[in-house]
Amino acid sequence: MGEFQPFVMEHSMGKWEVEVEYNLSESGVHPVALRSLLDDDPERINHLLDTELNYPQVNGTPGLRERIAALYEGADAENVLVTVGAAEANFIAASSLVGPGDNCVVMVPNYMQIWGVAKNCGAEVRTFSLKADEGWAVDTEQLRDNVDANTRFIAVCNPNNPTGRVMTEAEIEALVSIADAVGAWIIADEVYAGSERTTDTATASLYGRYDKVIAIGSLSKAYGLPGLRVGWAVAPADMLENFWYRHDYAAITTTMLANQLGEVALAPEKRKQLLARTREYIRSGYPVFEAWLEKHSNFYSVTPPDAAAIAFVRYEAEADSLAVADAIRELQSVLIVPGDHFHVPQHLRISFGLPHDYLNTGLTRLHEAVIGFGSGT
Repeated sequence: MGEFQPFVMEHSMGKWEVEVEYNLSESGVHPVALRSLLDDDPERINHLLDTELNYPQVNGTPGLRERIAALYEGADAENVLVTVGAAEANFIAASSLVGPGDNCVVMVPNYMQIWGVAKNCGAEVRTFSLKADEGWAVDTEQLRDNVDANTRFIAVCNPNNPTGRVMTEAEIEALVSIADAVGAWIIADEVYAGSERTTDTATASLYGRYDKVIAIGSLSKAYGLPGLRVGWAVAPADMLENFWYRHDYAAITTTMLANQLGEVALAPEKRKQLLARTREYIRSGYPVFEAWLEKHSNFYSVTPPDAAAIAFVRYEAEADSLAVADAIRELQSVLIVPGDHFHVPQHLRISFGLPHDYLNTGLTRLHEAVIGFGSGT
């Protein structure tokens, strides 16, 4: 086994997000307050306060798993494992499927957790690209060229982090066909589904499109509840049993309160409210970001995201994105994510799902640091 591959992006964010004055690195919207989640309802609040802090059912309470299953056509509670965030679900899925001698193929750019987990399992990690010059379209031919009989899984993020792009139907059909041809699983990180910028229709899950799909979701991004640390994997029941064995080692369970509050969040009417809130942050924040972008259009460019509260911005300077991000943080106390953390140079991931005064000040400071690397104004 090779040298351990750290999760560089998450380690950097965890280190610096508590130190800066303006955090534009997060990929979700401003979080929901607990009082708001409970609708400031005395009965609900008292019910929560009376909860005994025992272990819940370790694979997720039946009520929560049923509400998650209802989001996926053809799934029931036996197809759901509740995890400590999508991060645990991603970790379990990838580590269950690959080892030395195997390979997997990962979409890039992407949230690079699965890429790193597979490397740490001793697998060969291949990649296929989203093409920047074609609006981040999927390079399906590159994917086709990179799979073979030893490919255990193909990993996608849809809607994508960091670009916010949603795969087209033609791209999904090609993905399924390519996976099926070699018998590979598809791990679909779908945590941004529901956070669409230009439509009220949630991005459809890949679950059910093929009999070897593992769909990963959470309450963190589209729901504005990252502090609950509620995620899940939806998969065929026999694969879920395999995941549960690893869940026993990794975490045993999420908390009792997280299960209860997760069930509240996914009640049909509350779910609609939470998704509407997220979309409002995205739809009101993007024009603020766009106005800033247009003001400095000689220095920045972006493909408008289909979903998520993030934009993947190209800057017109030959500087390394790690150095640019460090300068932004050190000179202006603003945290963003460098494109090199997604294996894409000369880009920055910037959050816009934030209160407008905070966002405007953060963006102004960001540019004051970046212009030192080029001729932008």
